[in-house]
Amino acid sequence: MKRFRDDLKRYYKYAKYSAKSDLKAEVASSYLNWLWWILDPLLFMLVYTFIAIVVFRSGVQYFPVFVFIGLTLWNFFNKTVIGSVKIIRNNSAIVTKVYIPKFVLILQKMMVNGFKMLVSFALVIVMMVIYQIPVTWNILYMIPILLVLGLLTFGICCFMLHFGVFVDDLYNVMNVVLRLVFYMSGIFYSIGDRVPEPFRSILLKCNPVSMLMESSRRCMIYSGAPYRKLILVWGVIGLLLCILGIKLIYKYENSYVKVM
Repeated sequence: MKRFRDDLKRYYKYAKYSAKSDLKAEVASSYLNWLWWILDPLLFMLVYTFIAIVVFRSGVQYFPVFVFIGLTLWNFFNKTVIGSVKIIRNNSAIVTKVYIPKFVLILQKMMVNGFKMLVSFALVIVMMVIYQIPVTWNILYMIPILLVLGLLTFGICCFMLHFGVFVDDLYNVMNVVLRLVFYMSGIFYSIGDRVPEPFRSILLKCNPVSMLMESSRRCMIYSGAPYRKLILVWGVIGLLLCILGIKLIYKYENSYVKVM
């Protein structure tokens, strides 16, 4: 992994400045500019809140904050993973002319979506103040939760980047898969309360996105402890995915340009 560390030091600034450029370009032609980074998750939260409370009469405490936390984590994971499938083809003008480690493109995408996630979490804090939600030291568990989310996302994206070059239909397949994961992650319902056993345990153990959402809500809203053992297990899995994914990219990255 020495090559990875060296490349990370060498190309980190490129990823950072590229992410800044993408964020500026994204809102350059918009009248509301950067406000869309706030309005986009906020409007989705209002829609899901209306459907759950008015239509399905959900009784989840602090439901708007509950939904917003789920959407914040999901948007980061979903947009980064689906964006990595065609990331080589979308950056063909760069990768065909100069050499950059291909995982740097994933880091750049994670920085863009990570910044938006931080903006959304700032709104979560504001909403917690409005709803007078008590805060305990358990909120510090958000640090390992976000770290595990980052590891899993980066590891999965490495495989999506690689196979996205060779399999044209992977983007459509991942759209369907991620839509299924969306409904199985408990974004607008509580898996711990609404899903009966044994499906509850299966979802929490086999779907890391669901587990991380439930853990985030526990430590941010309900002053509880997250699923610490599952966070540790998925952290190790995420680290292994990152190592295997990076090795896969290094092994085949010279053939990506030939395939395109």
